[in-house]
Amino acid sequence: MKQIITLTLILTLHFTLFAQNVPIDFETGGNGASWTWTTFENDDNPPLEIVQNPDKSGANTSETVAKFTSRPLGNPWAGCETKHGTDIGEYKIESSNSIISIMVYKTVISDVGIKLVTSSSWSKGELKVANTQINQWEKLTFDFSTINHENMTYDQIVIFPDFKNRDQDNISYFDNITIGDRDNASISTLRPSISRIYPNPTNGSVVLPKEAVSFKIYNTAGQIVVTGDQTTADVSSLSPNIYYIEMLLNDGTLHREKLLKN
Repeated sequence: MKQIITLTLILTLHFTLFAQNVPIDFETGGNGASWTWTTFENDDNPPLEIVQNPDKSGANTSETVAKFTSRPLGNPWAGCETKHGTDIGEYKIESSNSIISIMVYKTVISDVGIKLVTSSSWSKGELKVANTQINQWEKLTFDFSTINHENMTYDQIVIFPDFKNRDQDNISYFDNITIGDRDNASISTLRPSISRIYPNPTNGSVVLPKEAVSFKIYNTAGQIVVTGDQTTADVSSLSPNIYYIEMLLNDGTLHREKLLKN
């Protein structure tokens, strides 16, 4: 019995230690809006703003998003970063969660950069992907499997919204940052694989574990479609499809599962 209890404690500590706070959705009660974002290399460094979504009619129906204003006298690599340790939490990049995605809405075509940093400020450098659309939401994906992470543990994420030289203020909005693609989301790999919701599939309601404090349901585009603070989730209004339910448990950890709506 003592060995079982010890093993349980070790597993619990492991799951909790590396449970990163994703997706970063900037919604009230979600991740990102209340974090300590620091801007840098951007002339007078205007702060990152949490604002209303400029276009909820397209690919991103979120209520609130992040707004970054790139200054003409700022460096091309002007950006913003989370506070070490206390915001996104600790995480490692492995094969199951090597894809990081971000939704952007920009007024110009330019590279977007993402960099991962350890608690000792060590990084392998940023990856950059350019948007292809302007004045509409677009999802960009970054393949961090191309980097040898040397088993490093990261506790900070850095965003470069407009990686270019510029001659005027450029506005960039970003939202719904995920670590791990939706079919192999990183949080799922950090919790036991036993399903804790039923019935699944469902065409009406799904029952959550009694330890659930709140939940969010996401569609495959990373958009929140249902939220609640009870142990039953009504999904009858959702279209038949694959969804993902993320539950905050009363021990402070997250449990995430795929949910099939018939």
